[in-house]
Amino acid sequence: MTVLIDPPQWPGPRGLMWSHLVSDSSLEELHEFAARLGVPARGFDRDHYDVPETVHARAVALGAQEVSSYELLRRLVAAGLRRRKRR
Repeated sequence: MTVLIDPPQWPGPRGLMWSHLVSDSSLEELHEFAARLGVPARGFDRDHYDVPETVHARAVALGAQEVSSYELLRRLVAAGLRRRKRR
């Protein structure tokens, strides 16, 4: 059971760069970690939380594993937790 975070490299609101926070085992684990991190529920999007660069170091300090965006997506898919947008 691991919570993963990719580098803050995605432009987003307030001029900040953003990361994705996911679990490679369960959404419950992800929601619990996000709550401990203080990330609001509105940051959840289907299978991940969007978190600003200002939260990245704290997420790692709490135990999130830093991985590349590619590795994050690979492990999310392998866990069967990837939820694509519906068209």
